[in-house]
Amino acid sequence: MRIRSLVQVARAGSLWERVRAVRDGEAAIRVAMVAAALETGVLDALRRPRTTAQLAKELGAVDEPLLEAFLGGLRAARLVRSPSGGHRLARRGRALLGDDVVRAAYEAFGGFHTGLYRDLPKQLRGGPGRRDVATRGEVIARLSRAMEPLVHAALAGEVRAAAPGRILDVGCGDGAHLAHMLTLAPAAAAGIGIDVDDAAAALAARTLSRHGLSGRARVLRADVRDVVAEPALLGGPVDLALLANAIYYLPEAERAALLRDVGALLAPGGTLLVVSTMADGSAFSRHFDLLLRAQEGQMALPTTAEVQAAVAVAGLDPVRTRRLTPGEPLYAVTARRPTSP
Repeated sequence: MRIRSLVQVARAGSLWERVRAVRDGEAAIRVAMVAAALETGVLDALRRPRTTAQLAKELGAVDEPLLEAFLGGLRAARLVRSPSGGHRLARRGRALLGDDVVRAAYEAFGGFHTGLYRDLPKQLRGGPGRRDVATRGEVIARLSRAMEPLVHAALAGEVRAAAPGRILDVGCGDGAHLAHMLTLAPAAAAGIGIDVDDAAAALAARTLSRHGLSGRARVLRADVRDVVAEPALLGGPVDLALLANAIYYLPEAERAALLRDVGALLAPGGTLLVVSTMADGSAFSRHFDLLLRAQEGQMALPTTAEVQAAVAVAGLDPVRTRRLTPGEPLYAVTARRPTSP
């Protein structure tokens, strides 16, 4: 009877595409459910056991039956347990809250990453550009930490090759990359982080302090173009500069100028490492490129060829380009400042 039922389903249409559609739909529901559980505060509230009434009061929910139905979905997803009429986090729920990258992934993919497609019909008809980069920068930064081990592996090779005495991280974010480079560099090496965002600069300073690097590093709240105009702010040229996950926020016409500005801060023979998600044939890179192009401003993913060309226009010598992990659109382009004009 089961085989007969499958045959009937198969005859009704494309069996495999129907199965795929249902599976994709179920995955989308799970992502949206977890995102809602985070946004409503349900999961955070259940760090301690609560009854439905207690949870409703704490969250300001007035529809307890609807809340109970939502909790039923979270139980089915194995995020919540409800023994003896109360509710508490299940093991999966505790693990989710214990890993901030996982949490950020649900917040991002259940929010603006999928909201892009819900709003796309309006935008295609002339609706306003999105502001996710401007308003959700904190979530974007937290999610980008998922790629930190891959970036750090690339940085380790560059630090070993350059043995830098002075290191610069442009757009240093939370300071993790700069801290990693300094721990691998010679003990006398000094580091400078630059970021235009006050909160990011403050966070980077705390990161460096936490790693015991405050005596070897400092953070400037500045635009790199201002630093080029006043190079004394750096205290001298640097041997290794990093530009990670920032180049796609600039219009293509301005990228060579940015690279020229960073290159001008290098000592002769100094190394510039550009790390970025780049446009290739992968589904995620095409999605990310669309997300950037939908923003206010002129943002887009570059291709590796475009970054290599911008490096050359900036007066730097391309050394190599490599993908940092198979199947993912994360690349590193290494360039050097010529030793003579």
